[in-house]
Amino acid sequence: MGIQYPLRVLLIGNGGREHAIAWKLSQSPLVESIIAVPGNGGTATCPKVINNTSVSAENFPALLDLARENNVNYVIPGPEAPLVAGAVDFFEDAGIKSFGPSKKAAQMEGSKTFSKDFMKKHDIPTAAYENFSDYDKARAYLDRVQYDVVIKASGLAAGKGVIIPTSKEEARKALKDIMQDKEFGSAGDEVVIEEFLKGDELSILTFSDGYTIKSLPPAQDHKRVGEGDTGLNTGGMGCYAPTNLATPELVAQIDRDIIQPTIDGMRKDEMPFVGVLFTGLMITSTGPKVLEYNVRFGDPETQTVLPLLSQDTDLAKIMVACSERYLDSVLIKIEPNFSATVVVAAGGYPESYAKGDEITVQTPPEGINIFHAGTELSSNKLQTAGGRVIAASATAAEGLRAAVDKAYEGVKLIQFNKMYYRRDIAHRAFKPTADTKQALTYAQAGVSIDAGNQLVERIRTAVRSTKRAGADAEIGGFGGEVDLSQAGFSSDAPIMVGAIDGVGTKLMIAQATRNHTTVGIDLVAMNVNDLVVQGAEPVMFLDYFGCSKLDPEVAAVFVESVAAGCRDAGCALVGGETAEMPGMYKEDDYDAAGAAIGVMRAGSRLPRHDAMAAGDVLLGLASSGVHSNGFSLVRRILARENLEYSHPAPWDPNARSVGDALLTPTRIYVRSVLAALPRLKGLAHITGGGLVENVPRMLPKHLAAEVDVAAWTLPPVFRWLKDAGNVAPSEMARTFNTGVGMVAVVGPADAEAVRTQLEQAGETVYTIGKLTARGDGEAGCVLRNLESWS
Repeated sequence: MGIQYPLRVLLIGNGGREHAIAWKLSQSPLVESIIAVPGNGGTATCPKVINNTSVSAENFPALLDLARENNVNYVIPGPEAPLVAGAVDFFEDAGIKSFGPSKKAAQMEGSKTFSKDFMKKHDIPTAAYENFSDYDKARAYLDRVQYDVVIKASGLAAGKGVIIPTSKEEARKALKDIMQDKEFGSAGDEVVIEEFLKGDELSILTFSDGYTIKSLPPAQDHKRVGEGDTGLNTGGMGCYAPTNLATPELVAQIDRDIIQPTIDGMRKDEMPFVGVLFTGLMITSTGPKVLEYNVRFGDPETQTVLPLLSQDTDLAKIMVACSERYLDSVLIKIEPNFSATVVVAAGGYPESYAKGDEITVQTPPEGINIFHAGTELSSNKLQTAGGRVIAASATAAEGLRAAVDKAYEGVKLIQFNKMYYRRDIAHRAFKPTADTKQALTYAQAGVSIDAGNQLVERIRTAVRSTKRAGADAEIGGFGGEVDLSQAGFSSDAPIMVGAIDGVGTKLMIAQATRNHTTVGIDLVAMNVNDLVVQGAEPVMFLDYFGCSKLDPEVAAVFVESVAAGCRDAGCALVGGETAEMPGMYKEDDYDAAGAAIGVMRAGSRLPRHDAMAAGDVLLGLASSGVHSNGFSLVRRILARENLEYSHPAPWDPNARSVGDALLTPTRIYVRSVLAALPRLKGLAHITGGGLVENVPRMLPKHLAAEVDVAAWTLPPVFRWLKDAGNVAPSEMARTFNTGVGMVAVVGPADAEAVRTQLEQAGETVYTIGKLTARGDGEAGCVLRNLESWS
């Protein structure tokens, strides 16, 4: 026989969650009465609700006697402890229907080990992890891993068993506290050590009858006690919903890839989930991942999302539909409002705090609810009885800011000694987005491409005045050349080509991370790539290393990396200069520059303007990353996003640090390009100025490059920089290589053969466009489909 209306409810619990549930249930015409055990000062004044403190919420037989005495026909365990202890099984065995999962299904919260293994079995995305019941093995694993970790007591720890250490030392102490000192009792007999995920957190409450899922608006909790998400973890200091992060597409992805597979997996594992599933998520750069499951309403999420249910959406009807397995027939309507909750705690929470302080609460206006948690009535006086004492929740149709402001107005209605609350609830929602954050440019980072171009024009006359036989002394190309056969040497002497360059502010990352193993390769690459685009083969290289105080180890590692670049390019490192200049540089900083010399025959000289024609094909050779240009803007973006070089790179699938990922050396194209040289008409090395500035440098005045940027996928590092910096696509194309480090011009008949030859030499090659006729005053490089980067 099914559940019969009206409902006479036994509600187990005494938190803010239980007050919110009682508040919403009391509005239902299907509910006759609610007994809250033990309840709190808020449930005591809620319509249809009577608190009962005569029995313990943990004493199931006594609760059953109470239920039978009061003809209860529906039990709602609020907290996790009774659910994990088997409350639903107990009452249903006694013939009273309940809302919530079975004891077996409640293991999803009762054991972190169980839930992580479940996720692995059912391919539900989550952080990398290991389970340990042996302290020594856990300690050895902790010492071995290179990423930041989260340490979780596997059992129930009242929402406090998750430790996020900020150092190895903190992690070791947390492990000892949990496993050896038993800070959380038997909950710490087993621990989960998992990868610390970076991103934004979401909490989703989902009703389920074991088959159907119906989720409430995604919310975002504030776990840390201090403003700016600092200090110790708590049960939750505030919440807001919906979040601007949770787009309809993301919510659909979470339902499809995480929540529905979770419900289906539990059913297949013979533990169908009935009740409300709390899914804690981290929205990472690679998509949503599960942080944890709770098998009940969250707190303070419940106080935030239940007020978003429409007046005609009956919580009692939803609960019964879950219990009776017909949730698909129930309509859940969400008001198009915003909701925010501010938790008011006792001074000292989450550490030691006082109880028994008198509380005064004024009557809130419409749109504001005061939900009690750690409160009790004693001699008709409201007193504090817990750490998280009470909360003000508010809804507003105008926007989230209006809801937050109303919630803080609600806080002003509450008074008790040493009350504490965070003043920045929803701060993450108000951080700049792509719509509101300043769009960064290379110029704002301190680098002006236009100023560089103006300098070239300014000094052009001075440079021309140095002209001599064999050298026309023109600047603006990728390098300079001297035809030795015209300079008084033998008639068969080759043309000598020179290039000089540095690594730019990428050196600052190497110095900050003390990783000097790659920037020497960058130095060689920036020079030899400028040689090969003129058709020259690099034959020798010279470097310069300047510092205030010489560190022989740093200088040696740097020169060794220069030598590695020279070997790749096939040129000899023939000399260099190490200059120690006290006071010139800051502390351990250094600067570096290099010069490459190459040779070629006249028939190999590029570009071959006379051979170029409209319709010629543009081939793009993939870059290895940011290479060595645009780092002033990169550093500006990192600073604004509060990303340290030691943090995991949000764009990197291999979980490298930001510093290591950005120090990926510039690709050297020499060997592959020289092999294809006879069939090339021109080459452009894509450095500072991007495609827009560099491609025209190889073209005659009457031709332009038409480049389709949709011909290749914008690499993850550039996608992240664009989104995080709110950098316009046109600015990206003028600052970075955007995934193409070298562009070649070939005739249509040779395009496929050259592409194949380059690919066989190890290059990734894209057909990115063609040459077109250019009129006077028209751009030398036109980019099509820039919107594909948006």
